[in-house]
Amino acid sequence: MLNEHAKLLAFFKQTGEIVGRKKLQKMIYIAKKINLPFHEKYQFHMFGPYSEELTLRMEEMSQLEFISEVKEKKAGYQQYRYELAGKGEEFLGMTGYEFPEVTGVLQEMNGQSAKFLELVSTVLYFEELSKEDVTSKVFKLKAKQNYTEEDIDEAYAYIARLRESMNEGEV
Repeated sequence: MLNEHAKLLAFFKQTGEIVGRKKLQKMIYIAKKINLPFHEKYQFHMFGPYSEELTLRMEEMSQLEFISEVKEKKAGYQQYRYELAGKGEEFLGMTGYEFPEVTGVLQEMNGQSAKFLELVSTVLYFEELSKEDVTSKVFKLKAKQNYTEEDIDEAYAYIARLRESMNEGEV
């Protein structure tokens, strides 16, 4: 049961601070899709793949003070900052959980914008479809984001680089 909590704590240990709930959701989904050991169930939602399980687990870890959650007011909305807290690091040490060493990949992903990660995760969600069909879905489902064909090409290239890094053990 707490194994899934330990995975998230190890994830935060490697990524450092993550700014935004949407970004966190997308990073975990992308990590899952490139074969990191996450098992949260995802459904397609307004901003792309979304996991209620992940949201609940983050709330639990925040209440346990394993994760630091800081709310900030930003131009009419709440923004959340997450990072591993001292109690979380202590708990992680006690579990002995071994998460793959992928710090470089995770930190590079964390450096991407939430908008780009939303596109990448959407492409991955529909990856069993042809590129043409994925492009059509992105244009329809994400019309307000104004993604271009070049953005979609960039998302496909990014996914290929992530998977290549994972396969070559450069993580």
